[in-house]
Amino acid sequence: MKRLSLLLLPALLFGTDLKTLLEVAPKNNNLIRAAKITQQSKIKELQSAKSNYYPTLDTNLFYQREDAPTPFYPGTTYGATAKINFDIYDGGQKSYTKRAKENELNAATHSYKADQNALALAITKEFFNLRSLYASLNAREEASTAVKAQLNRMQQFYAANLATSDDVDRLQSAYDRNIYAIESLKFKIFSLKSQLELQVGIKISKLEPSHFQKSLQTKSQLLDAIKTIHYNKLALKNLSETIDSYYYPNIKLQDKFTLYGYEDKPFFAGRPIELLDHQNTIMATLSLRLFDFNRLAEKKEALQLKADALNEKLLYKTKEQKMQLDLAKRGIQTAQLNIKSSQSALKAAKSALKTITKKYEAGIADNVSYLDALSSKTEAKALYEKSRNDLEIAYAIFYYYNAKNLEEYLK
Repeated sequence: MKRLSLLLLPALLFGTDLKTLLEVAPKNNNLIRAAKITQQSKIKELQSAKSNYYPTLDTNLFYQREDAPTPFYPGTTYGATAKINFDIYDGGQKSYTKRAKENELNAATHSYKADQNALALAITKEFFNLRSLYASLNAREEASTAVKAQLNRMQQFYAANLATSDDVDRLQSAYDRNIYAIESLKFKIFSLKSQLELQVGIKISKLEPSHFQKSLQTKSQLLDAIKTIHYNKLALKNLSETIDSYYYPNIKLQDKFTLYGYEDKPFFAGRPIELLDHQNTIMATLSLRLFDFNRLAEKKEALQLKADALNEKLLYKTKEQKMQLDLAKRGIQTAQLNIKSSQSALKAAKSALKTITKKYEAGIADNVSYLDALSSKTEAKALYEKSRNDLEIAYAIFYYYNAKNLEEYLK
């Protein structure tokens, strides 16, 4: 806990970058912690399956009373029994069960990693989308400040009878629309920020800039989600093989030792009858399933069909990963072109606004032209910042579908 507090201290003081969020999320996210607990439960199940190879020792106490005892047997018998059981041969049931539990553990481990990676991608998308919203809010606030200044100026002209009420009303309307847009953006930011805080488990005051390495030279690996399906399929096959063990001979060995005690011991001819005070019984049993109306065969077939269904899902998910990789590469190219285009548009919008503002203040251009130019510049600035954030998301998606750890590719 102390180490985690030290980790979060810079975030609380100076703001939070994406790498910090990705580091703390697995420790705080309840869904990830649930996946970790599931993995731990599979470890215990595997340990239990391994323990099946060892003998078992059972003990019990007994007390028996007969309402109508015979002359040769006491009415009350009591004692204790210790019993050792050992499976000499079970047709491979324990072996296949252990393999099934090993594959279930592998599936749970990769499922845990898959959940972590999916959460990291979701956090990354929301992080950069949130930064885009902040950029839009900043652009809107700049526009609102500019419109407010022009509105104040026009109100002074109107008071001096140098402008019409229509000029003032048009600027007032533009200012009110900007205020509404700002409040709408603030609500979107609040909603997305709340979702992000829920995922990472900490409060976020400010988002610091974060960037991914820009490289397409990455070797692809299977997603952990696909590996999870693979190991679940193997586990089902192992379980189906355990069913075959019921058709093989099962040999068990049992050693039972019993101590006896009696009340009201019987007598014959004035002498007590000799009764057992202890007994040791060794028993070996051989059992074999001869006929079950095809019940086990149908159960095995059902498990095999489930495995076949997972195999189809495995093939589909493998194809989907390849498709998503191709789309991610195209997404990166599109985002790069969008940055170039929006940068040019922003440069042109800034230049046009500067020119129109001078003309408007000199009385050469009307307020319609000024407001159009201001709106174009506001949208161009927001679009440019969004395109830059979209490029970061595109690289995150590319690394994700290459089965890479996103933290490792952050600068």
